[in-house]
Amino acid sequence: MEQLTTNNVWMMICTALVFFMHLGFAFLEIGLTRQKNTLNILFKNIFIITSGLLMYAAFGFNLMYPGFAEDAMGVFAFAGFGLEAPMVNEALDLSYNSGYTYWTDFLFQGMFAATAATIVSGAVAERIKILPFMIFTVFYVGFVYPIAGSWKWGEGFLHTMETPFYDFAGSTLVHSVGGWAALVAVWLLGPRIGKFRNGKPQAIPGHNIPLATAGVLILWLGWFGFNGGSVLSADPAGTSLTLVTTCLAAAAGGVFSAIVSTIMYKNLDLTMFLNGILGGLVAITAGADVMSPMDAIIVGSIGGVLIVLAISLVDKLKLDDPVGAIAVHLVCGIWGTLAVGLFGNLASGAQFLSQLIGVGTYAVFCVSTAFIIIFTLKKTMGIRVSEKEEIEGLDTHEHGMAAYADFRLNEH
Repeated sequence: MEQLTTNNVWMMICTALVFFMHLGFAFLEIGLTRQKNTLNILFKNIFIITSGLLMYAAFGFNLMYPGFAEDAMGVFAFAGFGLEAPMVNEALDLSYNSGYTYWTDFLFQGMFAATAATIVSGAVAERIKILPFMIFTVFYVGFVYPIAGSWKWGEGFLHTMETPFYDFAGSTLVHSVGGWAALVAVWLLGPRIGKFRNGKPQAIPGHNIPLATAGVLILWLGWFGFNGGSVLSADPAGTSLTLVTTCLAAAAGGVFSAIVSTIMYKNLDLTMFLNGILGGLVAITAGADVMSPMDAIIVGSIGGVLIVLAISLVDKLKLDDPVGAIAVHLVCGIWGTLAVGLFGNLASGAQFLSQLIGVGTYAVFCVSTAFIIIFTLKKTMGIRVSEKEEIEGLDTHEHGMAAYADFRLNEH
């Protein structure tokens, strides 16, 4: 019982840290965008976590952990809807899990679920209508994410391959799932007004870089829970190694993105430095528990380099991603997933092939479902605000207020 309590408390602490990450995402997103859209972005982020938790309680948790039958296809399985109610008026039943309770598991996994839509929110910032985005969030978090997650974490077909696909904490299952949807959404939505002139990308500076910096540091802290909690116990060896590899990859990603961006653009770009940290974190997430510290530094460093190259590629493709979500979550998510087959305890040709199969499977499923949802919304109710609304700001037109009070004294 003492060990159960220790594990359960650790998992609840990690749940709180992952919840705290939503503040980090919000700060990062509003910091890298313009003041006139701040309230709109905050509204979206609050809606994502609230609706996401409710959808996960009603549908997602059972969809993601359906208990695939051995003779089932292991692709789609519906195990009923709504949370069960064990361990309420009876003695603690450890047959569910010897490490932590059913309720702790639900809450920890629920915090992960909302992250997929948060990634999309940053990529489509400053020009998407809020109602279509809310509808997209409900469907993507409520159904797409848990079905995709069930294929690995729910012990579906990717988990039961001869060499199982491996994703420790979600480089693919969380970050790429959000990243693929972000790519589709950005493509269907089109760039912001003024982003491209004569085919060349123009910088649209964010209004509060200190807030964006705070957001990244909060996210880094939250990753202690994101990866540390994915050990699914308070095991000293497992949690310690995971936190070390997570931190080293983040540091390496930041440093190498700063070096490469300075060489390429001849300036010390803080935003590239910040995204490099996030790229290192996303990259190590798939294999944080099976990497050595040196492996983590290599994986994070490559992630940092990829950030700079991917952001440049996104611009060349004339896609507009205000916060670099596609580069961070999709590109580094793919890299981190493949890295499991190249570095660490699982490195082998067979493992790399399994990782490749997993990446391809999620790409097809997420691109298809995201396209169906967003394209349907585009053709029925429209997803893009008017030119006037975009120029004057979404805060005024969609919410009827501003995010910041006017502190100037009125002259009499």
